[in-house]
Amino acid sequence: MIALISDIHGNAVALRAVLREIDALGVQHIICLGDIAGYGPQVNECCETLIARNIPTLIGNHDHYLAFNEPCPRSVSANTCLDYQHRVVKPEYKKWLGENPTHLDLPPDIRMVHGGWNDPIDEYLYELWPSYFERLDGVRFFSGHTHVQGFWQLGSKTYCNPGSVGQPRDGNPDAAFAILEGDRVNLHRVAYDVDEMADACRHAGYDERLFMNLYQGTRIGGQVSSVGIARDR
Repeated sequence: MIALISDIHGNAVALRAVLREIDALGVQHIICLGDIAGYGPQVNECCETLIARNIPTLIGNHDHYLAFNEPCPRSVSANTCLDYQHRVVKPEYKKWLGENPTHLDLPPDIRMVHGGWNDPIDEYLYELWPSYFERLDGVRFFSGHTHVQGFWQLGSKTYCNPGSVGQPRDGNPDAAFAILEGDRVNLHRVAYDVDEMADACRHAGYDERLFMNLYQGTRIGGQVSSVGIARDR
């Protein structure tokens, strides 16, 4: 069995809850699909945990922003949070984030990235085109980035997004992850102490608009995201 986690986003409270559940299920192998950085204030705690447990980790777009001192091109809120993380992140964790790979392939047919296969760091797969996956080598595909948990059959291929550990956006505030067991993918959710995370954000000086969405499982501002299969042209 392999547990897939993604989009932790500086939320060590949710990460601890997910890892406790994964351990309770007896899963010994964990892979992280990226975005340890961004949004929540606990970036050091999250990096420390993943490194201590030797969890293979891909680089996500927020990890890239933090590691290479680049702003998010589309979100003032994201940059406000990154400004905080730039001030507090330990140099060794910043270096580790920047050195993580963009792809991970597992034999015989599993392919993993953070975003998509046209842009492994920052492609959003909100619309799933069967033809998109048919042109790719591999059969089973996994990525994060949209913060929307799901599993889809796309012709002869399958795609799974394990959802977000630290900032779900599919209308469910519970932390998300997936477990791959042979040919089966099981989607999991686990509740965590959102109040504890909110207190950590307040202590870091965050405006409440930057974390109240955690109670609803939405984007900052309240929008719910969704992913669906598109009809090929």
